[in-house]
Amino acid sequence: MHSWTDTLRFAFQPVVNLTTGGVAGLEILARPETGDVLAEARRDAELDGRLAVLAVRAAARKETLLPLHVNVFAGTLADLGGLAPLHDAVREAGRLPWEVTLDIVPPYTHVPQRALLEAVAALREQGFRISTDGVGDGDVPLRLLADLAPDLVKLDACLLERPAMVRAMRTLCDELGALLAVEGVETELQCAAARTAGAQLAQGQLFAPPARLPAADVYVPPRSSVAVPAPRSGPSVREFLRPAALLPAGASAGQVRALLTGSPDVSGVLLVDRQGVPVRSVHRSRFLLSMSGRYGHALYADRPATRLGDPPRTVGIDATAWEVLDVVAVGGRDRTSDDVGVVDDHGRCVGVVRLADLVRALAETRVEEAAGLNPLTRLPGSDAITREVDRRIADDRAFALSWLDIDHFKQVNDGAGFAAGDELIRSVGRMLQGQASGGTRVGHIGGDDFLVLTDLEGLDPLAASVLDALWSAGGRPVTLSLATVLCLPGSVADHRQAAACLAPLKMAAKALRGGSWVLGHAGSPGHEVRRGSLPVAAAGPEVVGAEPGVG
Repeated sequence: MHSWTDTLRFAFQPVVNLTTGGVAGLEILARPETGDVLAEARRDAELDGRLAVLAVRAAARKETLLPLHVNVFAGTLADLGGLAPLHDAVREAGRLPWEVTLDIVPPYTHVPQRALLEAVAALREQGFRISTDGVGDGDVPLRLLADLAPDLVKLDACLLERPAMVRAMRTLCDELGALLAVEGVETELQCAAARTAGAQLAQGQLFAPPARLPAADVYVPPRSSVAVPAPRSGPSVREFLRPAALLPAGASAGQVRALLTGSPDVSGVLLVDRQGVPVRSVHRSRFLLSMSGRYGHALYADRPATRLGDPPRTVGIDATAWEVLDVVAVGGRDRTSDDVGVVDDHGRCVGVVRLADLVRALAETRVEEAAGLNPLTRLPGSDAITREVDRRIADDRAFALSWLDIDHFKQVNDGAGFAAGDELIRSVGRMLQGQASGGTRVGHIGGDDFLVLTDLEGLDPLAASVLDALWSAGGRPVTLSLATVLCLPGSVADHRQAAACLAPLKMAAKALRGGSWVLGHAGSPGHEVRRGSLPVAAAGPEVVGAEPGVG
C-alpha cells in the first residue's frame, strides 16, 4: 500500500538579506503530487508535526549548511504542546535547534492562545527560533504578536501598497527585537518598496522560485538611490547577519577542511560547544595555508581543529555595526578579515557578520549624510528633517516642529561683517546640536534658518536654553525668533502640511519685538505668544491672537 509520503516532495525557497544580498536561510515547502496534504495538516496536528519532521530530513539529504525555515500551523503547536519528534529529527540531521526557525502559520482564530504561548516558550527553551508568518494577510492579533515576541515577522507583499503599515511594523519589530521580512516579492518595484519601508529580509519569485535543489545564487536588484534611514546609533548587526558554518568543538582539522573545500563561499568556521556557544574561530585562508604546507596534512588532519583556530570574536544580537567595528579594531591586523560571530542572550551563535558588508554599508551611509550637510554648520538640511517628520506621522507620534532664525541678520552682517555673521550661525548650530537628545533632530536649511524636530517633552528645555542664551556678533547683542507647531496624531497628513501650518507662526514670531517664541497647534486657529511683545504701533484692540503666556 502506498503512503501519502511516497508522493510528497519538498521545495526550497531562499530567504534573502536585502542589505548583503546573501541567502539568510531556506524555507522548506511541501509539494504533494496528489491530494491536498496541507489542508489535511491544518485539521490534523499529528500530520502537521510529521510534515515538519519530513521537511528537516529532506533538507538533510540536500546537505545544505543554510539555516532552515519550517512551517507549522499555530493550531498544531497549541494541540501538541511542542514538537518533540522535530527536536529529535534536527539532532539526527546533525543540525542545531537554533539553526531552525519555526514559521508559525495562520489561522490563529479559535487557537487557544495560552496553550500556543506555552508551546512556543518550550520550543524557544530548546533553542528553536520563532517566526510569525502571514502577518498582514492573516488573522494574527497584534496583542498575540507582541506576546509571542518572535525573532522574525513575515509580512505579505500586499502590505507594500500601504508603506505606512510596513514602517509601523518595522517599529514594532525593533521594539520586540525581531527582524522584518516581506514574502511574495515578485517585482523590483516591490523590492525597492520593501527596502524603503525598512524590511531587512525578503523572499519571492524575484529572487529565486521554490526549487527541488537549494539555490546557490539569487538575484537581488541593486539598491536604489533612496536609502532606508538607519537608526541614530548605527545600523543594527541584524541587518548584516549571514548564516554561520558551525562544527562541534571536537571536530578534527580534516572535517573542517572537508567543509571549507566543499563550500567555497564559507569564509570561516566557528567551533561551538554542545550549547552552541563559540569556543574557537577558524579562518579559511589561514587554516588552508597551514594544512597545505609541508607535512601540514599529516600533522593536523586527525587532530582537533581547535589547534588551528583563534579565540572567537563575538557581539550580541542587539549590537550596532559600529560596535562590531570596535571588536574588529581590537587585536592583531591579521584578524581584520575574520568573521565576527553574533550570539543570542544565551551566548549561542545565530550567525556571523563580515567586515566587508559593514564597511560598504557604513561608507554609503556616510556619503549620503555628508552630501546633505550644510558646509557652514555640518548639520543636515531640510530633507533629513522632513523624512523624520513623515516617519513620525506614519507612526502616529506626537511631535513639535520648530523654525528658528536670527533677527535682522542682514543688519548683523552689514554691521559686524560676514565672518562674524558666519560664526554666529555656527554658534547657534552648536547650541542646538548640543541640546539635542533622545527624539530631537536639528537641521540647517540655509542662511540663518534652522529646523528643529522634538518630542513634546523635549520642546520647553530646548527653547529655554537657546532663547535664554546671550547672543552677540561683533559686540552687538542679537536676538532669535522661534516658531513652533505642535502636531498631534492625525492632525497633519505629511511634512508639507506641517510646514504649511508653521509658515504663519513664523510670520507672527518675526512681527514681535526682541527674542520671541510663538506656538500653535496644527489644525487649530490662533497661536500663543510664549515670548516677545508686539510693536507699540501695533498694540491696538484690533490685534488678533492669544495673550502672552496663555496655553
